[in-house]
Amino acid sequence: MYKRKTIQESVRVPPEHLGENLEESVTEGLKAETEGNIDPEVGVVLAIEEVNSVEGGEIEPEDAGVHYDVEYSALVFEPELHEVVFGEVVDVTSFGAFIRIGPFDGLCHVSQVMDEYVNHDEENGMLVSEENQFTLEDGDVVTARIIAVSLGKEDTNKINLTMRQPGLGKEEWVEQYEEEQEAEDEEGEE
Repeated sequence: MYKRKTIQESVRVPPEHLGENLEESVTEGLKAETEGNIDPEVGVVLAIEEVNSVEGGEIEPEDAGVHYDVEYSALVFEPELHEVVFGEVVDVTSFGAFIRIGPFDGLCHVSQVMDEYVNHDEENGMLVSEENQFTLEDGDVVTARIIAVSLGKEDTNKINLTMRQPGLGKEEWVEQYEEEQEAEDEEGEE
């Protein structure tokens, strides 16, 4: 989920920026050090919006830069367990589909793509269900739910997704499911 967060941390201002406007130097230091980085507590820092406060100014041994304690506002992307996300399929393999959600690619394992048995059509680069002949291929837009998140642990970032629940998957799958439910409801009323 995209969020605005207030973050407190230390930032290094390199020596070439000393003597310039402090807030601008700190902002540039923050951008260089944090934008695009993954923090298990915060998610991915996408953009520094505003520096709220700057304190300190310590010099560390063998470092010509100055370190400041700062509080700043940032736009972040933090995937949350059970969150429903929209994404685009960017790769289909025999073991599942990689779906781009924000700055991450999550894996929807072949067992989590749909309730039906799914085969990998390697020649056409798609997953195909046996019963309804539903397909999933690169470029498809889908709705999925996050079922596992592991960020910043041992330099690996993993997001696992599912599309097996009602209302998830490709739009055509959802529409067919809803039509089938309506037909069952009408039969039940007779």
